[in-house]
Amino acid sequence: MKRMLTARQLLLTIVIGLSSLSTQVSMAMTNVSPVEKDSIIIQKLNSNKNHTINLYTNASQQVLFFSASGEEGKIYQLLLFRQQGKLIKSSKVRNRETTVVSKPEKGNYYFEVFSDDTRIESGTIVVQ
Repeated sequence: MKRMLTARQLLLTIVIGLSSLSTQVSMAMTNVSPVEKDSIIIQKLNSNKNHTINLYTNASQQVLFFSASGEEGKIYQLLLFRQQGKLIKSSKVRNRETTVVSKPEKGNYYFEVFSDDTRIESGTIVVQ
């Protein structure tokens, strides 16, 4: 004679099965090594109210962008230094232009932005 499960017994069997599956998925996820993703952290130390300087990355943190806006006709120069003081990149943009600065290697950097020999902004960049 076949025995029929009650609705409560059936529900309990499903819950126990799902719980077991959830535990197996959890255990499998803990054994997966996380994918390390590079990140670029930009910190401005000082800025100028008459000029807007933007240093930012794309969503995948693979490219660094530099743009500036302020007075019409101005040229802005970004200088990127290694922590030891060695200049590794110099890039110029005109007012309201954007340029791509290739992503530096992992490490700590210092940047300065000048216009007409006047420092407009400075800060640090950490590439991890």
